Amino acid sequence: MTHATGTFEVKLAPQAVTFEESGLGRLSIDKQFQGDLQATSKGEMLAHRTAVPGSAGYVAMERVDGTLNGRAGTFVLQHSGTMNRGAQQLALTVVPDSATGELQGLSGAMKIIIEGGQHSYEFQYELRAEP
Repeated sequence: MTHATGTFEVKLAPQAVTFEESGLGRLSIDKQFQGDLQATSKGEMLAHRTAVPGSAGYVAMERVDGTLNGRAGTFVLQHSGTMNRGAQQLALTVVPDSATGELQGLSGAMKIIIEGGQHSYEFQYELRAEP
């Protein structure tokens, strides 16, 4: 596995939801990555915050376009996150066979770190040769 690190800026914008009574929130994702991943991304998120403080969940899909350690292409990240009374669990994985260009064959998982209002990432990935 190869390790990539860096920072990113994210903008979340509320979007209309189809079923108002569902309690779901829908947001667009717009990110700018720096570091080993020089890229932009666009995505969509569905989230739900419960009546219990600190409990919520979200899912999202995000298309990343740029370079990873100098290799150009695109790939899709799938997010799945929960908060159970403040205890966070988050998984971001590369959607299999979603990578294009010099990133074809990409697999891996990304960790998001938020400290002092700053966002950073750690990306453990593998690039296998395509047949």
